[in-house]
Amino acid sequence: MPTEITPEQFEDAADIFKALADPARLRILLLLSEQERGVSELAELGGEKLGTVSARLKLLLQARLVRRRREGKAIIYAIADHHVVNLVQNAIDHACEHL
Repeated sequence: MPTEITPEQFEDAADIFKALADPARLRILLLLSEQERGVSELAELGGEKLGTVSARLKLLLQARLVRRRREGKAIIYAIADHHVVNLVQNAIDHACEHL
């Protein structure tokens, strides 16, 4: 862990938690932790409209939790890095613990 954390870095970390503070966005991240997926596949798996999923992905992209690439006409999303998988998995594991 860095010895000095700047106020901007604290803001960036808080933005990550804001982006994670929605069950539907967590579900998207969990699905993406399994494999890369397109918007339409994510919408189908979640039973949601394309526009809704796109808006959620935009927020996740802004928080640097996902990355995207173009494949023909499709945009394919993936988890940004292993830190995101760890965050999501740790949150889910913690929520599932019986205290």
